Amino acid sequence: MKIVIENLEFKTIIGILDFEREKEQKIVIDIEIEYDYKDKEFVDYTKIVDFTVQHIKKNRFYLIEEALESLSNNLKKLYPQITAIKTSLKKPDILKNCNVGIVLEKNF
Repeated sequence: MKIVIENLEFKTIIGILDFEREKEQKIVIDIEIEYDYKDKEFVDYTKIVDFTVQHIKKNRFYLIEEALESLSNNLKKLYPQITAIKTSLKKPDILKNCNVGIVLEKNF
C-alpha cells in the first residue's frame, strides 16, 4: 500500500539565517509512505499529518535535511510496517522567484 500526503502547509521556525530563527515561515511538505498492509494493521494518515506538524514545529530545525531525516526515522518508529518513505520539504517564500527544498527517499 502507499499513502500520499500532498501540500501539507504550515508555518514554523526552520533555517539557519538570523531572520529564519526569529519569525515563522511557510513550509510545504509532501510525504509518500509504502507499507505492508495486513489485516487491520494500517498506517493512519491523520496521525501522520498531526505527527509531522508537531515534530517539525517542536524541533525548530536549522537544516531542512535534518528535519526530513528526523521525520522519516521517527515515522518508521511510529509505524514499523513502513517499508519506504519519500519526503520533501519546500520553502516557497524564502526566494522571490522560485520554490526551494529538499527531497529524501529512504528504504527500510
